[in-house]
Amino acid sequence: MKILGIETSCDETAVAIVTDDKKILSHNILSQMEEHKDYGGVVPEIAARAHIEVIDTLITKTMDEAGVKKYSDLDAIAVTAGPGLIGGVIVGVMVAKAISSAAGIPIIAVNHLEGHALTVRLTEDVEFPFLLLLVSGGHCQFLSVEGVNKYQKLGGTIDDALGEAFDKVAKMLKLGYPGGPIVEKLALEGDENRFKLPRSLKGRKGCDFSFSGLKTAVKREVDSIENITEQDIKDICASFQKCVGDIIKDRLKNAIQMYEDLHPNGKRLVIAGGVAANKYINKTIDEITNEYGYTRHSPPIGLCTDNGAMIAWAGVERMKEGLVDDISFVPRARWPLFADS
Repeated sequence: MKILGIETSCDETAVAIVTDDKKILSHNILSQMEEHKDYGGVVPEIAARAHIEVIDTLITKTMDEAGVKKYSDLDAIAVTAGPGLIGGVIVGVMVAKAISSAAGIPIIAVNHLEGHALTVRLTEDVEFPFLLLLVSGGHCQFLSVEGVNKYQKLGGTIDDALGEAFDKVAKMLKLGYPGGPIVEKLALEGDENRFKLPRSLKGRKGCDFSFSGLKTAVKREVDSIENITEQDIKDICASFQKCVGDIIKDRLKNAIQMYEDLHPNGKRLVIAGGVAANKYINKTIDEITNEYGYTRHSPPIGLCTDNGAMIAWAGVERMKEGLVDDISFVPRARWPLFADS
């Protein structure tokens, strides 16, 4: 089985062809970092136009590299149908529908979050069920993953996503975009105990997150320094990152207890999404998984951020379950990944 996957939900145009025996035949990503860096974040209109400009060329390149001569040689096409920036999502969906209609091959509407949730099963033999921590620029939530299309939400952010918080802190400090990798790098040379920042929701029941108060606290610290130095910036980054680690540690303990009420023997934790590439956060998570006797899994760094392979693989998993879509499905800006969604 060969499935073409298309991902255009944010600021990467990504296309891949993946097989049901877990081979990535071709995988291409074009980042829009240059287009958005002057704005300190993604501009939806610019993102949608950039997808339009490159998607046809990227699909052709991916087909050629995989040795697939025509679309009818594919078993299906999978495409991100949401959630995401609606302009970009529409670009990918309309291209996929055109290919499906012209070639007479099935189309699979993939929830972008399901792509992240299932990627680890492309690279490792991870059985269901497992506890998922999905952390990215737009999402931050705990899910009990019980099977393909079978998810139960345990908790999530009540305001901002963690990746967004990293980007906003970087913007306050004029560090550039995307902020996550820059903050992580500078934090290595900073004093993580210098600034006292709030551990939002720490000690409370449940496993929800809140990061808006933390962002406000960082801004207060930045504004209080009259002539900010490079060391000040490094100390702020380190203190912010340590605070995030403490919050995740507290929330993860609660999530594990909630998950074990459902699956006492499914001691597997999967970390997915772009923030999963942060080494400091990974180290913090490892402390908890070791304490609770969990195995910890995550995709390779190259598959943590948005990519076409995760969408193609989700298509493989869904097709095996007979979850093929009618071409009339609509793109969705919001699409939660849990029961009754």
